[in-house]
Amino acid sequence: MDFKEQFINYIKAEKRYSPCTLKAYLSDLEEFERFLHDTYDCGLLEATTLYVRAYVVHLGELKFAGSSIHRKISSLKTFYKYALKNEKVAANPALRVPLPKIGKRLPVFVEESGMENIERREVDGDDFTAYRNYLIVEMFYGTGVRLAELIGMEDAKVDTASRRVKVLGKRNKERIIPLSEQLVPEIEHYRELRQRLPAWGDSSPAAFFVTEKGRPMPRSTVYKIVKECLHLYTHLSKCSPHVLRHTFATHLLNHGADLNAVKELLGHASLASTQIYTHNTIEKLKKSYKDAHPRA
Repeated sequence: MDFKEQFINYIKAEKRYSPCTLKAYLSDLEEFERFLHDTYDCGLLEATTLYVRAYVVHLGELKFAGSSIHRKISSLKTFYKYALKNEKVAANPALRVPLPKIGKRLPVFVEESGMENIERREVDGDDFTAYRNYLIVEMFYGTGVRLAELIGMEDAKVDTASRRVKVLGKRNKERIIPLSEQLVPEIEHYRELRQRLPAWGDSSPAAFFVTEKGRPMPRSTVYKIVKECLHLYTHLSKCSPHVLRHTFATHLLNHGADLNAVKELLGHASLASTQIYTHNTIEKLKKSYKDAHPRA
């Protein structure tokens, strides 16, 4: 096992990072490793601050967004911090490396009128696939979960009696999210349709959302379901499950929800991550002021 693999095992076992995060870290390290080999004919543990600075310039030339560059260098900082702790390097070469500024972008979300259009759409109540796809969108909007959290949602933890669902978030942290009254009968009807699947029989599923063959939903399929729905019922250029998560948070705050409560519902580690949604409400106030005030 090389040191790179040792590091990945460390952040998996000790830091309890999610599979998606582990994949991103490994990809970032392998990209930098290729750059070092092609440009300086050296390995990860031979990198210097000069080499990391050159890598940042290289990423900029490849037109990577500032946020992507920040994330890639953050991965390197964590790797070299671990290497320093294990006496594999004399210093962390990724520290104090100048990085491009990140432009502030407001989270994209669906207006309430747009969500009403989605909720009013015609769905065949006897068609398992159509109804499941409908419920996937409703669950994203009704709970604010991440894509990985929805795919990993366990059937036993979707409790309609107590109207709550337990999800496993980042770093394997479990949190409880309430279910709306509207979602309860929809979930129960979905379960009835699922039970009729030929592949199902009398078995109890581990995953809540499944394919027609009774298997857990692929990430790409769920992404496509949401993207196609949002394209049909909204005019957004960006259509993804995360847009529905943004929508969940923005609509809660627009209706007076406490910021700390929204933080807990989203599973954010810090309040700073949740505060980005307050900008949307401020922008809405500014627009209302500009449209209505005679001297705006």
